[in-house]
Amino acid sequence: MDKTPGIRPRRSLGQRMDKAARRGFPAGTTILGIFLISAPLGLPGQAQVMPAFSLSAIFFWTLFRPASVPPPAVFLIGLLADLLGEMPIGTSVLTLLLTQYLVVRSRRYLLQKGFLFVWLLFVAVAAVAAALQWALACLMNWALYPPIAGVFQFLLSAGLYPLLATAFTQAHRAVAAPERV
Repeated sequence: MDKTPGIRPRRSLGQRMDKAARRGFPAGTTILGIFLISAPLGLPGQAQVMPAFSLSAIFFWTLFRPASVPPPAVFLIGLLADLLGEMPIGTSVLTLLLTQYLVVRSRRYLLQKGFLFVWLLFVAVAAVAAALQWALACLMNWALYPPIAGVFQFLLSAGLYPLLATAFTQAHRAVAAPERV
């Protein structure tokens, strides 16, 4: 936003709608992605893709566009992921909100680092998130599930992040950039 004094022309309705759409792009595409992933496609490992996708999206967009994914939006995204991914209610919500908190707290430091460092941190976050979701699922259902699903989710999250980060970076610089209005 330009803070220099002076008279500027008022933005048109189309410009304001364009800016709002660009600001809502991160949360909107994350929600759209969750709906697409939950579609009955019959893909192997599809149940683990949703937590990997939502974790990657929240991590990336919180790092680069924190104003576009406020905590209420992250709460709704986590709730939607829990409902559509058939997880115990609250596991994705808690995981995503904790991830957002961690990224916000270390954002200034992370923005100065290269992609490899950020990815390695994401791998650590994905390991903790998978373990937390597995533990919460066991606790909420009073059952001891085999940890292989959590290990697969962690590996999928770690491997999926570079691909999603590349696509999100392109969007961040083009269609999702509110500065371009």
